[in-house]
Amino acid sequence: MMKCVEHGHEVVALAHAHPPQSADTEELDSFLFQTVGSSAVHAVAECMELPFYHREIRGTAVTQELDYTLTADDETEDLYALLAEVKEHHPDVGGVSVGAIFSSYQGNRVQHVCERLGLTMLPFLWHRDQAELLQEMVAAGVDAILIKVAAMGLSRGDLGQTLGQMAPKLLALHEKYGVHPCGEGGEFESFTLDCPLFKKRIVIDESQVVTHSEDDLAPVMYLSIRRFHLELK
Repeated sequence: MMKCVEHGHEVVALAHAHPPQSADTEELDSFLFQTVGSSAVHAVAECMELPFYHREIRGTAVTQELDYTLTADDETEDLYALLAEVKEHHPDVGGVSVGAIFSSYQGNRVQHVCERLGLTMLPFLWHRDQAELLQEMVAAGVDAILIKVAAMGLSRGDLGQTLGQMAPKLLALHEKYGVHPCGEGGEFESFTLDCPLFKKRIVIDESQVVTHSEDDLAPVMYLSIRRFHLELK
């Protein structure tokens, strides 16, 4: 979104796909969406003072081919329904900000949905050098923390650490093991607490570490945000 604003676009609404409320976990086995941290995403809209649209993820990754064709009950159709709702309320909206850097699987699906809705995909991070991009995000004032780890060299102690704190380690793991510095290989997920677009910042009051897989080399665990509050900047 910061890149969109930098290139002259106006952010008018935020949209979020989340796990079913009946689900007992924040971590869905989704190929398209990040679900960890869903419980606090609405706070991002509050920090930006923008309308917030959300939809339950009802589908699954029915088709896992790189290219996408319209498929019933696929989670891509949840994205279509979500963005269709946004367009209904904001008929002048013309583009969708996409944070994908490397995943053609995700990029192709968002592009497919955008074409059906007459929207332009705005992927300003696409194929950027990830080591440079990580350092650029930190320098630009993106205060984001790791809320999921799933890679060799990352552990429980890294959860809750900021990208700025983690940058030296992530760059070292990139050199040693080929870890993607921005997590584009699924190595980690992050949650933004503050950035220059926010009018308030998110402060986490209570969180809980949930272990998904106790692997000796690459344990998979995530931070469940239980309570938070907003502070004026």
